[in-house]
Amino acid sequence: MKVQTPQTQAESLKKRLNVESPAFTPLSLASNGTTTPKITTISPKAANAAPFTPKGIATVNAIETPPVQEPLSHDWTAAEAQEFIPQTYDTYSLGDNPASGANYTYDSYNTASTTLPGTSAGANQQSQMNPYAQDATTMGAVGGAYYQNQSSFTQPLNYHLYAPLGPHRENLLAFQRTAHDFFITDDLREELQRKAEASRQVLPNSSLPTQVDHFHSLVPLDTTNMKSATTFGYPTWIYKAVSAKDGKWYALRRLEGYRLTNEKSIRTVQAWKRIDNGNVVTVHDAFTTRAFGDSSLIFVTDYHPLSKTLAEEHFRQQSRYQNRNHLQPVPEQVLWSYLVQIASALKAIHQTGLAARLIDPGKIILTSKNRIRLNACAILDVVQHDFGKVVSELQHEDLIQLGRLIVTIAFRNPMAVHELGSSLTQMMRTYTSKLKEVVQWLLAPQLGQELKTVDQLLGGIGGHLVTSFDETLHQNDQLNTEINRELENARVTRLMMKLNYINERPEFEHDPRWSESGERYYLKLFRDYVFHQTDAQGNPVIDITHVLTCLAKLDAGIDEKITLISRDEQNCIVVSYRELKRGIDNAFQDLQKASRRLHS
Repeated sequence: MKVQTPQTQAESLKKRLNVESPAFTPLSLASNGTTTPKITTISPKAANAAPFTPKGIATVNAIETPPVQEPLSHDWTAAEAQEFIPQTYDTYSLGDNPASGANYTYDSYNTASTTLPGTSAGANQQSQMNPYAQDATTMGAVGGAYYQNQSSFTQPLNYHLYAPLGPHRENLLAFQRTAHDFFITDDLREELQRKAEASRQVLPNSSLPTQVDHFHSLVPLDTTNMKSATTFGYPTWIYKAVSAKDGKWYALRRLEGYRLTNEKSIRTVQAWKRIDNGNVVTVHDAFTTRAFGDSSLIFVTDYHPLSKTLAEEHFRQQSRYQNRNHLQPVPEQVLWSYLVQIASALKAIHQTGLAARLIDPGKIILTSKNRIRLNACAILDVVQHDFGKVVSELQHEDLIQLGRLIVTIAFRNPMAVHELGSSLTQMMRTYTSKLKEVVQWLLAPQLGQELKTVDQLLGGIGGHLVTSFDETLHQNDQLNTEINRELENARVTRLMMKLNYINERPEFEHDPRWSESGERYYLKLFRDYVFHQTDAQGNPVIDITHVLTCLAKLDAGIDEKITLISRDEQNCIVVSYRELKRGIDNAFQDLQKASRRLHS
C-alpha cells in the first residue's frame, strides 16, 4: 500500500480539479426523486447524417491542454434534410398555412422558375404543364371538353377577363363605355349570322334531284331563270349542296347538255385542284351526271354564302330613270385593290402552267368588303380542250381581259371597253396618271414575239402592293381584336356548365355532402349570388357586368371573400373565390368519376 504524502495528494487533486477541464452538463434534471426516461428514438433527419469517423487517439498527459473549439462540420445540416411530401398533396394547404409555405414564392410571369418546397428544380420543370391548354388526355372521356386539366395543380393565371388588345378605340371615359365593348361588333356579328343563315337555308318541295353523286340538299343560287350560253357555250346553273362525305357545303356549277367526248379534257381539273390562292375559288372536283334528266357536267367548288359578282356590285341597273341617276365613279383605291388581288391570282395560276381565260365581271365574286375571288376558271379548259392554244398566248390574253375589267368597273358600264379612246381620256380626268399607264399597258397588243407577263405587272405596281399588304395587316389586327373579345366566352360557358351540372342534383338528396347542411351547400348559394340578385323592393337585377366579374374572379381563384346568404336569410357564409373554385372542381370531379363508372 502506497502512502501518499501531502505533496502527492496536492498534485493528484490538482489533476482532477483542473479549472480548464470541460464542465459537466446533465441532459435533464430529476425532480422529487423521479427520473425522466432517456429518449432513445432517433430523429428522421439523422438518416442522412455522415458516418462517424474517429480522427485519432489522443495521448493522456498529466496536464491536459485546453480543448480547441473547431468550427462545425458542414457535412450535414438540418436545413438540407427534405421533408417527405407525397405526390398528391393538397397544394391549397401550402398557401393557407404560413408555417408550411413560408419559403414558397410564386412568380406569375415566370412559371418555368417556380419550385415548390421540397422539390428540385429539375423535377418541377419536368412536371410543368401549359396552363392555357385543355386537358388532351380526357377529351374523349365524359365531360372532358368542359374543364381544363385537373390532374395536377397549376397556379391560377394572373389575367383579367377581356384584356384589351390593339388596335384600340379612341379614349373614352368610364361612363361612355358600353356593353358592346366586351363583345363582337354588331356589323360583324350580323354579317356572320347572315352568312350562317344563308348556308342553312333549304328549299322544301323542290323538283331538283335528291342526290347528285354524294351531294344532297340542293338549293339553287341563281337570281334569274334567264340563262345564256355565250360564256361557256352551254346554259349554266349553280346550286349549293351538302357533301355526304364531310357534311360541308359546296357550290355545284352545272353545264346543261354537255357530253364528254374526251376523257383527257376532264383530267385538266386535277391541275386546278393544286392551286391554293386566297383570290381564287378552290376547285375540288368535276364529274358528269344524268341526275337532272340529261347529260350534265358538274364542277364542285367552295361555297361562299351571300357573295355577289362585280357586275351586281358596280354596274348600274336598267331603269326608266337611269339617265337621271348619275353614278359616281368607283374610288381609285378600290380599283387598285382589285388590280392587286387579280394580279396575285394570276401569279398563282400562271406559275402552274395554266391560264385563267375568264376575267369577267360576272364571274368574279365579292365575298366580303373589297375581297374578290376568280371563279369558274377551270371550265373553259374542259369545254374547249380540243381547241388547243399556246398557254403563253392565253396568259397574255388574261392581262388584256384584266385591263378591260378595270375600265368597265371604273365607269360602271360594261360597254365602256368598246370606246377605249374616250374611256382612257376620261380616266385621265378622274384618276391618276399611274392608273392610266397601267391600264394602257394591259390593253396594249402584242409587240412582235414579246408577250406581257404577270411578273412585269407586279413589278410596275410594287408601291400599291405594299399599300394593299398594309391594309390587309390592319384588317387582320381588327379581326384579332374581335376574336379577343370572344376569347373568354368559352371559359365563362364552361363555368356556367359546371355550376348547372353541380346544383340541384335530385339523385344526391340523401347524400350529406350535397344537402343544405353539407360541404357543397355554398355552391348553391353562389349560384344565387351571381344570377338571382334582387334589389330592395325584391325586383330581379339583370346586371351582365356583375355576372362576368364574378365568373372571372371564380375562374382565376383569387383570395377575395364574399358573403353568401341563404334564401330564407337564416344562414350566412363568408367564403373566398379560391375556396369556391376548389369546391366546384372537387364536386365536378366526383360527378365525372360517377359517370365514368357508369360507362365503364
